[in-house]
Amino acid sequence: MNDKFSEQTVLWVKRHSDKQMTFAITRPADYRFAAGQFSRLGFKDGNGFIWRAYSIMSPEYADTLDYFAILIQGGEMSEYLCNLKMGDTVLLDKNATGFFLPQRFIDGKQLVMLSTGSGIAPFLSHIRQPEIRERFDSIVLVHSVSFQDDLIFSGSLKDALADDPLVGEFCKQFQYIPITTRETGDGLHARIPELLRSGALEKACGFEWTKQDTRFMVCGNPQMVEDTLRTLIELGYQLHRNRTAGQVIVENGF
Repeated sequence: MNDKFSEQTVLWVKRHSDKQMTFAITRPADYRFAAGQFSRLGFKDGNGFIWRAYSIMSPEYADTLDYFAILIQGGEMSEYLCNLKMGDTVLLDKNATGFFLPQRFIDGKQLVMLSTGSGIAPFLSHIRQPEIRERFDSIVLVHSVSFQDDLIFSGSLKDALADDPLVGEFCKQFQYIPITTRETGDGLHARIPELLRSGALEKACGFEWTKQDTRFMVCGNPQMVEDTLRTLIELGYQLHRNRTAGQVIVENGF
């Protein structure tokens, strides 16, 4: 038995498109994580190993570890995941890591989660934690993708929350806002920074944002995180740091 990682079994795999997939693996009895953290998954490659970080999509109390992956052409881990099937094995680093945690905010009443692509994964874990429902009066999950078909969680997200025995009673506090940037139709159709500057995203939330009450968490591709953080700072919000309380937390481990 390796003291740094374990071998886990793939329980199910769902391919949503040629680039998007979700899957679950067995969870060791001693594996602990906080919602918002990520796992290192890997496989043996010759005399070495290939490792990549994936945010955990399942809540802390789940019996399995669920993940959302966007496959990159030519990527070593993506090629491995592309052929993944139930019953296969994946290596799991012993320790989850990351500081993308809403409990780092010392105050606030409204939580706005801004994501692109697979950056939605840690938020899917957050919103199923009873603690976050008790902490914030309003919770908004924003997911920006290129096309409508990329919104793979939109159809069942709110129903799944409503049926969850631990957080179902708080479902009225939750709002999901999908965004498509390369396809028009109902809803919003611009990049998150642009929607922040125009006020369209605040309007879609249905409540006024204030530095006193509103807190933001940002996760997505590096350019989106950089541009969104810059825009929020221009709007008067501050990055939250260990020694300086602010209104914005970002995930840089994408």
